[in-house]
Amino acid sequence: MAVAATLSQRKRVKRKAPRGFLRRVFKRRKPHLHLGTRCDLLVHLNCLLFIRRLAEESRTDACKNKCGIIKDQHVLAAAKVMLKKSRG
Repeated sequence: MAVAATLSQRKRVKRKAPRGFLRRVFKRRKPHLHLGTRCDLLVHLNCLLFIRRLAEESRTDACKNKCGIIKDQHVLAAAKVMLKKSRG
């Protein structure tokens, strides 16, 4: 039964980046910008990496508090730490 559950989850995962959606958002928000051909892929990758780092940081924060479940307070604390680190 576990094999069937994992196979159905694999089918739902999108393998492609939403390039059309990202291009449309760029054009609506900043029509004067002339972006490169693969700029949308770089933005998508940057978002994925940020979410991954946020998940790792919130998990470590939850472990510090000896909590088995990641709560919204852990995510908010992790976001504050990450934004401070990214300022430079």
